[in-house]
Amino acid sequence: MANIPFVKNHDTGEKVFTSQRGVSRHKNRVATEVSYTATEAKNEFGRLLEQAIHGTTVLITKHDSPRAVLISIDHFQTLQEAPQAKLDTLTEQFDALLERMQSPKARRGMAAAFRANSKQLGKAAVAAARKRAMASQSNAADKKSGKSVVTTARKRA
Repeated sequence: MANIPFVKNHDTGEKVFTSQRGVSRHKNRVATEVSYTATEAKNEFGRLLEQAIHGTTVLITKHDSPRAVLISIDHFQTLQEAPQAKLDTLTEQFDALLERMQSPKARRGMAAAFRANSKQLGKAAVAAARKRAMASQSNAADKKSGKSVVTTARKRA
């Protein structure tokens, strides 16, 4: 385990440090953390619990190595909900992509691809490769002449 830098609070004798990685509902607020040995935590659990309830992250160490953390239920629920929020975002992105793929034009294209025989698929692959090569050559020529690829694309459209 990595050593954690502590600053001793001269009034209470607690080892206190701050962490930029702390979770906070306030965007620019730095979460405060305090550290106790396992023995101190056992003997003063009520005080540690109150600190955690009020938003302080309580780190419990054993042999100078962090072993456990005591946090408020609000902080815990925030941590629990984070993966679900990411999953919801990915689900929305997937659904939007799937919807675009389900357009009538895309359906006709896929239906034609599944109906095509190997000779038709080969011709389509060669035509697509030629189209990409032509576009690539055109873009290279535009770059040499200093024309913007976007401007050229707009003129072609």
